[in-house]
Amino acid sequence: MKSKLALLALLAVSAVTHAQDADKAPALSKERAAELQASERLLKADSQVSKTGQVTIKGKSVPYKVTAGTQPVWDKDGKVTASLFYTYYQRTDVSDKSKRPLVLSFNGGPGSASVWMHIAYTGPKVLNLDAEGYPVQPYGVKDNPHSILDVADIVYIDPVNTGFSRILDGKADRARFFGVNADIQYLAEWVSTFVSREGRWTSPKYLIGESYGTTRVAGLALELQNAQWMYLNGVVLVSPTELGLKRDGVVDDALKVPYYAATAWYQKVLPADLQARDLKDLLPEVEAFTTDELLPALAKGGFLDPQKRAQIAAKIARYSGLSQEYVLQNNLSVQPQQFWKELLRKQGKTVGRLDSRYLGIDKTESGDKVDYNAELTSWLHSFTPAINQYLRNDLGYKTDIKYNLFGDVHPWDFKNENTGENLRLAMAANPYLKVMIQSGYYDGACTYFDAKYTMWQLDPSGKMKDRLRFEGYRSGHMMYLRSEDLATSNDDLRDFIRSSTPAPNAPAKY
Repeated sequence: MKSKLALLALLAVSAVTHAQDADKAPALSKERAAELQASERLLKADSQVSKTGQVTIKGKSVPYKVTAGTQPVWDKDGKVTASLFYTYYQRTDVSDKSKRPLVLSFNGGPGSASVWMHIAYTGPKVLNLDAEGYPVQPYGVKDNPHSILDVADIVYIDPVNTGFSRILDGKADRARFFGVNADIQYLAEWVSTFVSREGRWTSPKYLIGESYGTTRVAGLALELQNAQWMYLNGVVLVSPTELGLKRDGVVDDALKVPYYAATAWYQKVLPADLQARDLKDLLPEVEAFTTDELLPALAKGGFLDPQKRAQIAAKIARYSGLSQEYVLQNNLSVQPQQFWKELLRKQGKTVGRLDSRYLGIDKTESGDKVDYNAELTSWLHSFTPAINQYLRNDLGYKTDIKYNLFGDVHPWDFKNENTGENLRLAMAANPYLKVMIQSGYYDGACTYFDAKYTMWQLDPSGKMKDRLRFEGYRSGHMMYLRSEDLATSNDDLRDFIRSSTPAPNAPAKY
């Protein structure tokens, strides 16, 4: 606290000194004033820079304006407490914005910036990667021929302490920002202000979130309705979390097996007859085994008949690429950390957590945990230099503030996490609202079958299942890094936006 007060005092003295010097010196140019602001590493509460560009999408030229800026977060008394950085893309050859869809994009963590989907998925710029998503030099971005900017405007939002976003009031309570429900509440207020400033109240509106961002947007769907009176057309959950829908114990253990099968298939360690089949032909068989045989077996625990236990272990081994002995040693419940270490142990390799196509090398081949996440280190190669170059140099947003790919948002309050139920209630109250889930088969953090389970449990009544959609891809957590899936997943988004925009004068009613 003392160091914070000392810093505030120093800044106050600095401000006075600048004021006194201003009386003696010529007026500063806007450029020089901006340089001084940056040199003090202070975030402007309200700022923006804009540029124009164009990108060819689906063979057609799409002109756009991109704005990088900050917008304040106010407390209940109207005092600025923080500011969020955003990047906003608008197609410029559209005469009537009132009917043009608006997509509000969030990433996860919690504590992760919006960089991932911004420059790798839906925006007009994507990372310079190879076809499978591995980093290549020179680092940077290139045009994205698959962007959804042809059908919707997009704003990428960095929550507090991610990207350039920061708390500005040193006395502000961190608990107001860093928790499941606190995060949802202040972001709903921010979104409402943004929509008002940009004149987008009549636009069809969509939320897209990735990983923990799915928790965020699931909760925002109801909060925007209840607190801001803003109704959405769609919510997209990319690599979703559990959304507070419980699946502890044997359910949680069982749901991982289809992911194990997908990974083993990709790494070519399945029995020859399974390996010869296409992945999408194989997975339904593994899913049926998981729900129809494995779950009941795990439920019996140590009282499962020994012969049945051996049969179940043999099937798990067959589908997962692990040995039957190893499966039995772990009581039919091999955990992900063990799987990432064990699957390719004989080859001296580990597989990535967020994307099991990526391989790592540990100090020793023994043990139950990998030394590092092979996929994340690969991604940081690409994203860190690219986003800094793009925002600071290409868009001209000048600041000495560090762009936090991962920011300090801890401790995070996870209590009272009911976002799945919140999303269900938002859908029930808004007949227009539809939901799409996108998952990569090789994601070991938020597995695709767990995502299917989330979809099944989201509406136990089944009355809204025709408004729920699942799409799977042959990649991992960020399925869009693979060029083939970048095209397919954006096409699915494009179709979802078009199909969930109601016909003119179609009433929202049951």
